[in-house]
Amino acid sequence: MTRLSVNINKIATLRNARGGNIPDLLKAAVRCQDFGAEGITVHPRPDERHIRYRDVIDLRPLVRTEFNIEGYPSSQFLDLVLDVVPEQVTLVPDPPDALTSNQGWDTKKHRNFLRDVISGLKEKGIRSSIFIDADPENIEHASDTGTDRVELYTEPYASGYICNREKAVKPFVDAAELASENGLELNAGHDLNLDNLGFFRKNIPDLLEVSIGHALISDSLYFGLENTIQMYLRQLK
Repeated sequence: MTRLSVNINKIATLRNARGGNIPDLLKAAVRCQDFGAEGITVHPRPDERHIRYRDVIDLRPLVRTEFNIEGYPSSQFLDLVLDVVPEQVTLVPDPPDALTSNQGWDTKKHRNFLRDVISGLKEKGIRSSIFIDADPENIEHASDTGTDRVELYTEPYASGYICNREKAVKPFVDAAELASENGLELNAGHDLNLDNLGFFRKNIPDLLEVSIGHALISDSLYFGLENTIQMYLRQLK
């Protein structure tokens, strides 16, 4: 079964819009787990426009499933994750001013840099994942970094799903097979939702984890958080 990790960045965005502590991010993380989420994902950025670095520290003792911290491996980010020691760190090549993650790593160009970062994570017993496009060359070079997993950037799949879902998923099927051949475990995320998630899961049998935030938190406005998490879990079974 593919695990569902709920990205709670959007809850932090809502909190920060008004100041104070409503909604309570920590309570939301606990409730997500109570309602069936098998992981909690956060993506702190340097400007702390949603998840704050303090949030990450406060969340650590409350995450009893799996804590996944995403982000660009700056010195500040690495100091944070090596102190918090989550179960997984997902390395994302987004610049500080990026609205959202919109591309994967060029693993050939940044191979040595990623290898050094991942070596430090391994020393602390942290599982590593690299955010990449469904590109054969990047997958092959990802294996040279020492990473445990790759996370496929699924926005192209989501964009093409409505017009031709078989065509949209094909590069990801190929990418999944190549990742397996190179000894890499597989995650996926970005723009997966209740409409396209089930078909993606059906076609990617070795998918271990999806990280979903924007769509899931938006759906919870209509359906409620508990019901929404259960709806997403059903798409993964």
